[in-house]
This record gives sequence, C-alpha cells and structure tokens, in this order.
Amino acid sequence: MSFRSNLLRASALKPVAALSLAMALLLGSAAILPGVARAEDIVAETPISLSDQTGVAITIYNQDLALVRDQRKIALTAGLNDLAFADVSALMRPETALLRVDGAKVTVREQNFNFDLLTPEKLLEKSVGRKVRVITTNYATGAETTEDAIVLSASGGVVLKIGDRIETTSPGRIVFDEVPPNLRARPTLVIDANSDTAGTATAQLSYLTGGLNWAADYVASLSPDEKSLDIDGWVTLTNQSGTTYRDAKLQLVAGDVHRVQEAMMKTMDAVAAAPAPMAEQAMTEQSLFEYHLYTLGRPTTIAENQTKQVALLSATSVPVDKEFRFTNLTARGYTYDIGDQERVNATVYVSFVNDDASHMGMPLPKGTIRVYKADGDGQVQFVGEDAIDHTPKNEDVRLTLGQAFDVTAHARQTKYEKISDSVYESAYEVEFKNAKKEPVTVVLVEDVPGTWKILSESAKHEEVNSNRLRWEVTVPAEGSTKFNYAVRVRY
Repeated sequence: MSFRSNLLRASALKPVAALSLAMALLLGSAAILPGVARAEDIVAETPISLSDQTGVAITIYNQDLALVRDQRKIALTAGLNDLAFADVSALMRPETALLRVDGAKVTVREQNFNFDLLTPEKLLEKSVGRKVRVITTNYATGAETTEDAIVLSASGGVVLKIGDRIETTSPGRIVFDEVPPNLRARPTLVIDANSDTAGTATAQLSYLTGGLNWAADYVASLSPDEKSLDIDGWVTLTNQSGTTYRDAKLQLVAGDVHRVQEAMMKTMDAVAAAPAPMAEQAMTEQSLFEYHLYTLGRPTTIAENQTKQVALLSATSVPVDKEFRFTNLTARGYTYDIGDQERVNATVYVSFVNDDASHMGMPLPKGTIRVYKADGDGQVQFVGEDAIDHTPKNEDVRLTLGQAFDVTAHARQTKYEKISDSVYESAYEVEFKNAKKEPVTVVLVEDVPGTWKILSESAKHEEVNSNRLRWEVTVPAEGSTKFNYAVRVRY
C-alpha cells in the first residue's frame, strides 16, 4: 500500500487514532509508543443485543448472588473482534465473566465493563470541553436560532461559553452531535478477542451478578377441626440487576454458599405410606453438593425491577398437631424465694412432619409460612406466621402462631428451703385455666439447673434432655387444673 493510501486510511479513523497513525507513517514505526493502538488493532465494535439471544439460564442463590448463562449468536471476523454484549446485568461482577464460543477458537485479550449509562446529566458531564449547539425559539414568530457553544461545566448546573459570553443557564435546547463513546444506553460488556475464523457462531457468556434474590413463601390453611392443613409454596423472585431475562431457565439454590470477601466463587457447571395425594411439585428438586437445587420446568421471564412469584409446591391434608405451651414459669426460683408469679398466656404452636406420610417430603427452602383459617361465616382470617429454616425431608416443622387468649397459667412457689450452700429444695403450684368450650392439653417445659431430683409431682415428667423437663396436663372445658411438683437442686 502506498504512503498516500496509508494517510487516507488514517484519516478515516477516529481523530486520536488517526493522528497516532499519521505520526507513525511520517516518523516511522519507531514512533509508535507503548500503549498507542496500531491501525490493525483498531476495529469497530460488533454489537450483540438481546435480539441475538438464543437462550438464557439463571441460577439464583440466597445471598444476593446469581449465576447468569447468556447464550447469543455472534458475528466473528478472522482476527481481532470487539464483541459488545449489551443488556448484561448492571450489577455483574466482571472479574467472573467467562466466554465460551462454539464453532470457533476465540482467545480473549481483555474485557471492559461499561456501566456508565446515558442520561441527560451524564451526557452534559461527558461533554465538558466539547462543542454543542444551542437552539433558541422565538415564540412570537416560531423562528429558530442556532449558536455554537462550549460546555465549560456541568457540576450543579450547566455553564456554557457562547461566542464572547458565559451563560450559567442554557438559553435554549442543547443539541449534541454525538454520544460520547464512554456512555452506553444499556450496561455493556465489551470483549476484545481474537478469532481464528470468520462467520456466525454461538457464544455463551457466564458471569456472577448481584441484584437477583429469591425467598420461599408458604401459605397454609387450617382445617375447621385444626387437625390438618393445606399448604402452597411459592418462590418470590426480585430482579434489581438492571436487565430483563426473557424466557429464562430458572434454577434456585437453597443453602448458604461460602464466599470469601465477595471474591469469585467456584461454581458447578418413594411411594407415600398413606393413600392421600402427595405434594404436587411445581419445581423439581435435586441435591447439589451440600445444597438443594430447585428447577422450574418451564421458561419464565424475569423483568427488570420486577417481583414475581412462581409456584414451588402444593400439598393437601397435611396432618398437624396443635400445642399450648408454657416455658419456664418457675425456672428462676430454684435458688431463692420467688413467691407468686404473674398470669401468662400459652404460646400456640402448630407442627407437622415433612415426610411422605404427611403428604410432603420435599426439602423446604427457608422462608415464611403464613397460616389462615375460616371463621364461622366461612371468611378466611389470618391466624399467625412464622419463619422456618432450610428443612430437610423427614424433619419436623414447628410454627409459633401467637398467644392463646383463653388458655392461661398462674405459678407460685409453695416451698423454699436452703439445705446447704449448694443444695436447695423448692415446691411449686401451677394453676392452668381454660376458657374454651372444649378441653385442652397444655405442655409445661422447665429448665432445671445443676444436678436435680424430682421429689414429688402430680403428673409424670419426661426428660427432654439432662436439664429440661416436660409435663402434659389436661385442662377441662371452661375449667381449671392445678399441677404441683417439688424438686431438689444441687450445684
């Protein structure tokens, strides 16, 4: 190629690149300094938009973390390519990006994540020192006047130099000739890569991102006799990552994945005993390392700035146990005289077993279970909610729903004696009252310190562990029952 042709080639490039190339041609190759792009290294960006997307899969974790696998068709040229993946997550962690291309050998040289998005304020800010046009309109005649101006500042308002005057407020519309190259309409990852061939290929861009979260929510309905419940599980997804994932394959990981100071993490690419129907699983579940992976069996679109719910499971006629419990009514008085205590209301628990026999049996992600029951008129009323942790199959689920209005207890210490410096004897009376129209069984749990011995009791205790005792006491309808026990404690 002739010297004149080379100069013409240089003039077609961007101003900075053209000047660098022209200097090189005039002064020789030695004039090209380190860091100054050579002409053969300057290539036009290849835009890769969502219209080129052929598939997307998302795995969302519990900790504001998601793995995105974005598959798109790309047009390659032999040699250098600037592949501009638009509409990636605005909260992507670019250090985790991984590009794989089918049908071509592509070597990534560098990548740039451009998340400085185009806004009127940013457009002014990036135009400081550049020429713009100011168009004013004569409202009487409708005539427009155009003046050239230089943007001097865009901090706290615009400052323009128009001719020989400085304007601190624009007298008209500001018109820009072009968008500064470092501003993007959408978050874009530009990958500088070398390809061994030209043509169309399929690329998968994988990366970790924030801004995607999920949580499990459960809605349960108690039967009229409070012996069973129907439960529906939902996955609530929130997308604040800055882009939309259309027709995505959705997977969720339940479990706490270890992360080191937000650094890149390593990723890893029965019959029921009862005849009642089992839980219908809208999502399938499998083990993944020490976690559980839930997969939605159909694609779903997760729009930007959207919260949506996806069905997780549905189960009917799950047997439940209801419990009225009092805890540590007397535990503070084993080493001193406590006298009478205040009346307290029972805490109400509802529990079930997450197993096949209970028509459940699917590992339950942590979340909130909200319980409802129909009133006498058939209107559904909210009766309480509780949070559960990740619950494996065959484990118990116990929900704290609130305080029982009609079931109360009043405890008092009837005896206190210090036998020695380390031995104490005390006795207690607990009166349980039940204002309901049906009898109830209450549970009393006491944590007894040191080495203990029950001296007497009006109901047989159960040893939950070495320092926890449990009693069950039946209280008649609209009546009361007194329970007594005495204990010796040695420290």
